Amino acid sequence: ALFRRRPRPLALTDAGAKLAPVIRDGLEAFATALASVGRGEDKLVLRVTTTNAFASRWLVPRLPLWSKTQHDTPLEVIGTDRVVDLQAGDADVAIRYATHRKLPKSGLAEELVTDRFWPVYNPQKLPLERRLGRVADLRGHVLVHSYWAPADLDPPTWQKWLALAGRRRRDVPEFKDMRHLSFREELHAIEAVIAGQGFGLLSDVLVAPELAAGTLVKAFDLSLPGYGFHVVRRSDHPREK
Repeated sequence: ALFRRRPRPLALTDAGAKLAPVIRDGLEAFATALASVGRGEDKLVLRVTTTNAFASRWLVPRLPLWSKTQHDTPLEVIGTDRVVDLQAGDADVAIRYATHRKLPKSGLAEELVTDRFWPVYNPQKLPLERRLGRVADLRGHVLVHSYWAPADLDPPTWQKWLALAGRRRRDVPEFKDMRHLSFREELHAIEAVIAGQGFGLLSDVLVAPELAAGTLVKAFDLSLPGYGFHVVRRSDHPREK
């Protein structure tokens, strides 16, 4: 059984919740394959794949620049958190978020930008009783988390940030003493922090506009290194020059 009928609304069972992400990614792959067939022999479209968060927060806002300089080359953006197979021709270019050790051995890769993860919050939506002066002032607040896959190497998490702060500061609250709000999708975690639902440990690349505008501010001058966004392409691609 994948659904519970209560009778309304329809809800997923535990088994359904586990299968949903797999089915979703499968349908995305199916849709991509259908789109490829529909294009026929059209070789002009440049298909770029990247994570949902990077596509939404970094790539899409910059597409007008592409249109101005490359107006003769149509662009298709494939936003997905699964790894699209470039060798199989499922996309032309990928923007991968990974360490250098996790990059594919074959193909060409160039680092686009690296990020750091900072504790941030929305000062307008999350009013504090007193100004944050010490890490101890975080005690009792909500920490917003986003999912990291088990295969990710040394991910920047709140647990690691609190451990680092504990080596440099006094009276750092323990992880278990905090309240927590977790999201599977990184985009949802970012939106929760912008909405004032807690403190997020977020990528300064993905929330750069909010940091520049003051919508989000850094709670403390202490950050963790992230990974790198790398542009990856096949060395034997037919359009490689």
